[in-house]
Amino acid sequence: MQAGNIAPVDLAQAAIGPGMAVFSRYARVLDVNGRPLSVRDALTLINQTLEETLAEQEGDFDADTRWAVAWFEQAGFLDGEFGIAETLSKAKNTSVNGMIEAGILKAGGGKVRLLRPEELPADWDPQTDRRRTVWEVVHHLVRVHGQEGEEGAAQLLAKMPADAERARDLAYRLYRICEQKNRSQVALGYNALVQSWPEIARLARERPTEEQMTLLNETGNIQ
Repeated sequence: MQAGNIAPVDLAQAAIGPGMAVFSRYARVLDVNGRPLSVRDALTLINQTLEETLAEQEGDFDADTRWAVAWFEQAGFLDGEFGIAETLSKAKNTSVNGMIEAGILKAGGGKVRLLRPEELPADWDPQTDRRRTVWEVVHHLVRVHGQEGEEGAAQLLAKMPADAERARDLAYRLYRICEQKNRSQVALGYNALVQSWPEIARLARERPTEEQMTLLNETGNIQ
């Protein structure tokens, strides 16, 4: 479903159809204990499986991003206790100071907070970022997509094509968290990014590489 670019807002509903199809294919549906499985229990299992599948993708993320996802699930973009953040960072094999350096976290007065997309620097260059994270990639894309649309997001994505698939996976994951935590306003940016992803990816693929741009400039074919 993600490969087909189903919008995050529709993903949970779309997963129900294939899951519930078992009831029309068999005369009886039983649980692991051999008892008849109710529709309500089936829906619970479907949602549980969807959650597990999205969570499994976190294994492909860097340590900073895994920390940020866990923190986002607890606090969103609100302040949290420094001590709790530091303890969690040790479990995720990273550090609060490292994530401040990475540009995704703000700390002060015994509190920490994830930076919102609109707080990220407009002059960020993924090619010179020495500690680039999938978390950072997604939120810069959300920021640029909101400000400059698909063309702007494509221009940014073209600089980091290797991060594209993981970035989209993370956008799905974060939307799901927002859905569960009733953060509808925050969820809009992730949903909009995924819905525009096919066009963003197409435009990014069609952009000249840095080497081609240099050659075009040198030959005077572009201004």
